[in-house]
Amino acid sequence: MSDRKPRYRDIRVGSNILRTAVWEGKGPGRPLLFFNGIGANIELIAPFAEALDDRDVIAFDAPGVGGSPSASLPYRPWQFARMAAGILDELGYDEVDVMGVSWGGAMAQQFAFQFGKRTHRLILAATSAGMFMVPGNPRALAKLAHPRRYMDPAYMLRHFEVLYGDESDGAEGHAKRLRAPSARGYFYQLLAGMGWTSLPFLPFMNRPTLILAGENDQIVPLVNAKILAQVIPDARLETVSGGHLFLVSQMAEILPMIRSFLDEEPERRPFEASAFRGERRFRGAGSRAHPAV
Repeated sequence: MSDRKPRYRDIRVGSNILRTAVWEGKGPGRPLLFFNGIGANIELIAPFAEALDDRDVIAFDAPGVGGSPSASLPYRPWQFARMAAGILDELGYDEVDVMGVSWGGAMAQQFAFQFGKRTHRLILAATSAGMFMVPGNPRALAKLAHPRRYMDPAYMLRHFEVLYGDESDGAEGHAKRLRAPSARGYFYQLLAGMGWTSLPFLPFMNRPTLILAGENDQIVPLVNAKILAQVIPDARLETVSGGHLFLVSQMAEILPMIRSFLDEEPERRPFEASAFRGERRFRGAGSRAHPAV
């Protein structure tokens, strides 16, 4: 695993200031835009981003999460997708691969639909089509809603398997990296998902899509991934032995699947270009800038 560290920057998009991180890659891989789960700060994806070291990985804290100030007003998924696009504009990225986990998987679907020309490939992990999802284990959902999972690392470790359906491998590091969101930030994330569903537009998605699901997911049961795989035209489903946080507990198994999918030879799409739209303003003067190819 690489020991590379991210560069952080606060980026203003509209009225929101979004704490953003970029792990700069060493290879030619296409940049990956990552949408995190509800209440999840950037640091939680650090082991994954560090391991995927052949490409740039871009992530940001949602308003009121991690180091991003809370939004003054609630927002909808289409507005959240515009925030992500604004970050890409500011950093100088054009076409990217997109990945989302759990709540972030819903936002990734919205982004891929809304900004289809900027989305090359899509990865959806432990997620659903929104309000029509098949709900998870009530016991796990009750503990998921408890604020102590953010405030008390011991509580998180004690209930890790009940919460997520995963073995506790990597749980301690996950708990240490977790940073409690603000109450308003968390509420606005919940509110953003209310009444939203991707089902009307999923049949029109025309980007290759990899759907990853844990066989023992207590939060978003496997059947939700099967629904996505049936509705999205160019999608394939891969299941793993873990639960909701299989990116933490099963990363050694997941990473080769993700690399293989992202590195597949793309189909030629006539009349579509992946133009580089300017200097990446994330890097300092004199540093090497790569086009998003």
